[in-house]
Amino acid sequence: MLTYDFMLNAFAASAIVAVVAGIVGYFLVLRGQTFAGHALSHVGFAGATGAVLLGIPAIWGLVGFTLIAGLGMGVLGERISGRDVAIGVVLSLSIGLGVLFLHFYTAYATQVTALLFGNVLGVNRQTLWTLLGLAIVSLAGLALIARPLLFASLQPELAEAKGVSLQLVSLLFLAIVALTVAECAQIVGVLLVFTLMVGPAAAAGRWTTHLGRGVALAAALALAEAWAGIALAYHTDWPTSFWITALSAGVYFASLVPLRKMRPA
Repeated sequence: MLTYDFMLNAFAASAIVAVVAGIVGYFLVLRGQTFAGHALSHVGFAGATGAVLLGIPAIWGLVGFTLIAGLGMGVLGERISGRDVAIGVVLSLSIGLGVLFLHFYTAYATQVTALLFGNVLGVNRQTLWTLLGLAIVSLAGLALIARPLLFASLQPELAEAKGVSLQLVSLLFLAIVALTVAECAQIVGVLLVFTLMVGPAAAAGRWTTHLGRGVALAAALALAEAWAGIALAYHTDWPTSFWITALSAGVYFASLVPLRKMRPA
C-alpha cells in the first residue's frame, strides 16, 4: 500500500488535516458552536464551485468564502445564536449558488463530487503543501488566542468583566474554524466536515475533562480514524469518506458507554 505515491500523499494530507481538525474541533465543541462548522462548510461549497467556474483552484474559493463567512459570524457574535431558520436559509442558498455555478460549467462535475464527499486519494504534492501552510496558520492563530478563548468559553461574563473582548475572540476563532473547514473539505468533503471536526472532539470530551488530555485525545482520534479509513478503503475499494465517517461515528457511540462499573449493593 505504501509503495504508491498517491497513498503516501493521502496519509500525509489526512495526518495534517486530522490533527488540526481534532484540536480546533475540541474548542468548537467546548464552545457549543458545532453548527457553525456545518454552516461554514456549506458556504464554502458555493465558493469552491464559483472558483472552479472562474478557473481558480477550488481550494482557494473554499478558503475565501469560508473565511469571509467565519468573520461575518464572529462580527454578529451572540446575535446569530438561536437563529436556526435564518442560518438554514443561508445554507440552502449557498448550495443553490453552487448548483447554479455548476449549471454554467458542467465539465467539472467530477471535481464537484470530490468537493461534496472528499477525495483524499487525489491529493497532489501542491495541495499537500497548501494544506500544511493552512495548518500552520490555523494552529499558530489558535495558540495565540488559546488563553482568552478558553476564558471566554468557560466563563464569558467574568472574562468580559476582566476586559476580554468576547466579540474579538469569537471573530478570530471562527476565522480559524473557517480555515480548518476548508482543509477538512479536501479529505471528507463539505458535507462530512462533522466527521473530523466534531466526532473525535465530542468523544474526547466524554472520556476526559482535562483540557490538555482532551485536546491531545481529540487529535489522536481524528488521526487514527483518518489513517484507518484510508487503509480500509484501500483493501475494500469502498469510499474513503465512508470509512472515516463510520469510524468517527463508532468511536463517538463507544464514548457514550459508561466506563465505570456499577458497585455491588
